[in-house]
Amino acid sequence: MDAKRFVIGTLAGGIAVLATGYLIFAMPPFREFYADAMTSGSATGVQRDSPLLWAVALGALSYSALVTLAIGTRAGAVNIGAGIRIGALAGFLLWLTADLMFYGISNVGNLTSAVLDPLLELVPGAIAGGVIAAVVGKVR
Repeated sequence: MDAKRFVIGTLAGGIAVLATGYLIFAMPPFREFYADAMTSGSATGVQRDSPLLWAVALGALSYSALVTLAIGTRAGAVNIGAGIRIGALAGFLLWLTADLMFYGISNVGNLTSAVLDPLLELVPGAIAGGVIAAVVGKVR
């Protein structure tokens, strides 16, 4: 994969991650679930009143760069279906790692959120993977 495809895939995937992340995690019912999970145990007041959008955007770009690299390192052409599978798997593994590490070393969140979050991340990862595969496949 050349630099042009990597940048275009990362940007397109970042937009997809931000959009689907907002629809899933900032809307009811999961917004309340995560608000409760973030204040479980002695970790109170850890959720920001208003998120730092620049940090969220950079995180989405990092996430989509990982998916773009996973798609780009596959041998042969990757179609949208393969992009969806790769994105879903990359998102699941990324967030399973992060959530279980955070659960193991901090008092932010609970075991339910550490297990449910990676399952929910299948959706943004899959959508981003499909978008990235579609966009990168059209770039010459």
